[in-house]
Amino acid sequence: MFTLSTLIITAIAALLIGGALGAILTKSLHPDEKQNRELENRVNKAEDKLKDYQQDVTEHFAQTSQLVNSLTQSYKEVHEYLADSALKLTNPDISRQLIDAADGKLLPASSKAKDTSSRDEHGTMAPRDWAPRGADGKGQLSEDFGLDPHPSHEDNADHPLKPKTGKADA
Repeated sequence: MFTLSTLIITAIAALLIGGALGAILTKSLHPDEKQNRELENRVNKAEDKLKDYQQDVTEHFAQTSQLVNSLTQSYKEVHEYLADSALKLTNPDISRQLIDAADGKLLPASSKAKDTSSRDEHGTMAPRDWAPRGADGKGQLSEDFGLDPHPSHEDNADHPLKPKTGKADA
């Protein structure tokens, strides 16, 4: 039937054709190795940039913390210096007021009770950022401020929101 040389040639030809088809399929189904390496390099560069950024942020907050601590220490030293100077240079009452000022207690005792002396030398008061309450306990910003709780019938007859009945007014 077939000679041994024909079988060997056919096998070699099939092997070459199969190898060529395998190489073509491998190349078409898998992306380029060059493209893979390029993408890996881009990812590695992005990761390196992120690590550098995170390191910069960490250093920034560490430096900020040190500067704030330094500022706090400087403020404390200035306050202690002023307190010591106040004790040396002023009378005891003023010294006590200056020391109490650090705790927010600088107001005189008369204004701590109730601040009624907010008028200037002309007798005018500074505007307030709140609405004072009336005698009935409702402030000016209350929804029913100034409304009469028991309206008279004559007032309701001319109320603009009351529907008209169509009858002629007498």
